[in-house]
Amino acid sequence: MTTDLTKTPEAPQESGLVEQAGAKSPGLLHWIVAAGGLASVASTFLAWTYTTEFPGDLTVNGYPGGLQVLTLVAGFLLIAFALSGLGVKGLGWLTPGGSTKALQFLALGTLGTTWYTVIAIAAQLGGIAHWEPGAYVAFVAVLIPLAAFLLKDDSRKPAKPKEIPSWAEILIIVAAFAIGMYAVTYGISTEYPELFIGYLLLAGFGAAALNKSGLVSRISAIASKNKQIAAVAAFAAAAVFPFTQATDTFTVIAVQILIFATVALGLNVVVGLAGLLDLGYVAFLGVGAYTAALVSGSTASAFDIQLPFWVAMIIGALASLVFGVIIGAPTLRLHGDYLAIVTLGFGEIFRITVNNMDGDNGPQITNGPNGIPNIPALNIFGYDFGETHTILGVELGSYANYYLLMLLVMVLVVLVFSRAQDSRIGRAWVAIREDETAATAMGINGFRVKLIAFALGATLAGVAGTVQAHFQGTVLPEMYVFAGPVAPNSAFLLAAVILGGMGTIRGPLLGAALLFLIPEKLAFLKDYQLLAFGLALILLMRFRPEGLIPNRRAQLEYHEHEENADKIDVPEQRPPADPIVGTSKAGA
Repeated sequence: MTTDLTKTPEAPQESGLVEQAGAKSPGLLHWIVAAGGLASVASTFLAWTYTTEFPGDLTVNGYPGGLQVLTLVAGFLLIAFALSGLGVKGLGWLTPGGSTKALQFLALGTLGTTWYTVIAIAAQLGGIAHWEPGAYVAFVAVLIPLAAFLLKDDSRKPAKPKEIPSWAEILIIVAAFAIGMYAVTYGISTEYPELFIGYLLLAGFGAAALNKSGLVSRISAIASKNKQIAAVAAFAAAAVFPFTQATDTFTVIAVQILIFATVALGLNVVVGLAGLLDLGYVAFLGVGAYTAALVSGSTASAFDIQLPFWVAMIIGALASLVFGVIIGAPTLRLHGDYLAIVTLGFGEIFRITVNNMDGDNGPQITNGPNGIPNIPALNIFGYDFGETHTILGVELGSYANYYLLMLLVMVLVVLVFSRAQDSRIGRAWVAIREDETAATAMGINGFRVKLIAFALGATLAGVAGTVQAHFQGTVLPEMYVFAGPVAPNSAFLLAAVILGGMGTIRGPLLGAALLFLIPEKLAFLKDYQLLAFGLALILLMRFRPEGLIPNRRAQLEYHEHEENADKIDVPEQRPPADPIVGTSKAGA
């Protein structure tokens, strides 16, 4: 064996070692971002204006208040994520997918929230002369974190997560739901429009930052591993909400959100799983509400009967089921736009019919445009939902009672949806949605499967309608229209399903909460409310077309080019193949 002495020995691959060392060494830009976050935090302890005419009392030195609290939170997040990117021990869990993108979104969120505040001060009070030193410091300080846009992308490939004890996973799940519930409660409880807009800016960019950092995916993986614990934690976090409220002001909004979310989840069966475009779905909610109103002892009811609530709920659900079958049987052989037009017509027919049943234009059943008022409060096993009750030392008003009841109904609907989704029928719905022709060729009875989806979705809406009738105390035809500024209506329900994420459970729940809460909080815009709401939807569909919480299939469909781009690699250098073998393979 001979050795080629003329060949220079291969030098060690120092470039890789240098790059790794550089990646681990502290980066100047990360320190700059952290310094900007610290300066933003410091600015909140200075007065931003000298007058209390601007809401939130930003005149106090040494104590952040109002919108300053949002800048304070954003500053601390910037510091934490920047230190995590520097590799500080104990903070690496914040950025399992890299810190660059997260810091960029946090920098934008801090800038947007702070500049909105100081500009609003100048606009409402009459110029920057009303700024105190803290406003000037904040205005400049939030520009420093924009150095994050100069950072090199440090996104890392997903690695196998480290094993952590079961008790630690439970604590992570509980903490995640507790923080999420607190953030939602804070948004609902915002007392003035400026605070809500600032909260919306920070929450939007903050959610994007958490998603880009990989933290959301890591927590989701832990929750998927402990599904039962996650479900219990979610229910417990939601059940605590009425105990944190001193009045029923925001509990009313929470009940309406739960009703809206329940109906949206029922529509998700039809649209998200079966792929049927239903534009008149709110009519099934109306059928359940009117049925419950007629049999629950209302003084304006055409039937002088008062049935127990559980009986009224069953009758309302069955009535919606019957209407779902009656409408679905002759129309589900249609496809696409034709089916949408027919369902839209059904929704309008329902509204016009109940509007005409006033004794003049039709039989005296629904009192026409006057609706059915004076629906008595629920009374289940002696528990009167219209009275105040003391539970665990906390007084719960009537709306809190309905909130807890609606939460139980939500659990029931989620259970039905999840069981149906994972069943043989659920898989058939997905097959029909993806390709009805191929599914039919495989032996699936498309008409029967779609009719089951239509009937189940209508039944779930009817259940929610029975609770809505007792909660509001009256039902009117104007409550069940295709589109309008007030939810729920068919357009808002469809938007909640699509924007939240079709075919998922969490998606429509989140979409319904946002689509109800945002218009409610933007009421101060008056004539410009729908304009701002429409712009928000356009931006959301532009940057997140698959929905806020999409299923994996939808995410791949909308971002297939990105997935393929990440997989592009330099082809491996291989020795040339034997020409004869290559020719024979080509010929084969």
